[in-house]
Amino acid sequence: MRELFELAPWLPPVLLVLAAIVVAGIASFIPVRLWIEALAAGVRVGLGTLIGMRLRKVSPAAVIRPLINATKAGLNLDINALEAHYLAGGNVDRVVKALISADKAGIDLTFQRAAAIDLAGRDVLEAVQVSVNPKVIQTPKVAAMAKDGIQLIAIARVTVRANIHRLVGGAGEETILARVGEGIVSTIGSSESHKAVLENPDRISKTVLEKGLDSGTAFEILSIDIADVDVGKNIGAELQTDQAEADKRIAQAKAEERRAMAVALEQEMKARTQEMRAKVVEAEAQVPLAIAEAFRNGRLGVMDYVRYRNVEADTEMRRSLARGEEGREGQ
Repeated sequence: MRELFELAPWLPPVLLVLAAIVVAGIASFIPVRLWIEALAAGVRVGLGTLIGMRLRKVSPAAVIRPLINATKAGLNLDINALEAHYLAGGNVDRVVKALISADKAGIDLTFQRAAAIDLAGRDVLEAVQVSVNPKVIQTPKVAAMAKDGIQLIAIARVTVRANIHRLVGGAGEETILARVGEGIVSTIGSSESHKAVLENPDRISKTVLEKGLDSGTAFEILSIDIADVDVGKNIGAELQTDQAEADKRIAQAKAEERRAMAVALEQEMKARTQEMRAKVVEAEAQVPLAIAEAFRNGRLGVMDYVRYRNVEADTEMRRSLARGEEGREGQ
């Protein structure tokens, strides 16, 4: 070996560099510092377990550090369960923090339930915090009309507490707000007068609370408080006005229909009168022709024609006298 070093004096530095690289690679693959932290905190975990986590694509720090926090808080958690939750895509750190908060607050929460809540997409730590410290959610403006036709616009504040046992599969805040809004609408709609609602707004809260709106949700409703009630439009008057306007238009349409029918009937009568006059004129035009034909055939003599003209003149005179008397009576 000495002869080899004498022949290649550059070999020792190269070997030192290679050794340093190997040691650095092993140190980066095996989290020795994390192993020491765990031992110092009283968490018994072997280097083989940490190496196995590396091989299984599990971040040792994401499992061991939450386990250290749980152990210090007095919780006995299984490292394999934490690793399985990590592999399932869960947030181990938030689950452990939720378990610690629940334990300190005296809430019965197991690791299996907390992991299920986390994998369901809910923030388990926030759920525990809301269970300990209820939060207030405010409804948007809810418009409803009382029986007297006056519109009321109400805003409610709902105090809710998370129900840990119904977080998986339970409805969220949107369902609570929708149900409260529906209860407000039905309560105002059943009121005889809007004044009764304005005088006693807590009537809405009592009626809505009695309906058990938190059934099937992930929350427990503690109280419903009416924050504001404003008077809106007179919907009843507007509806009556619209109805009167509609009736008016219908009456106008019917009147226009009757007028059109009358005009059509009048035009038809005029057409018939003109037709009759045309026939009379045509008949009168045939009289001279008939007289001429009678002269030619010898069926009408001169004296007969003279008597016919006298009768015609007498008739015309009587008509003139009759028209004169009618004119004087009209004056």
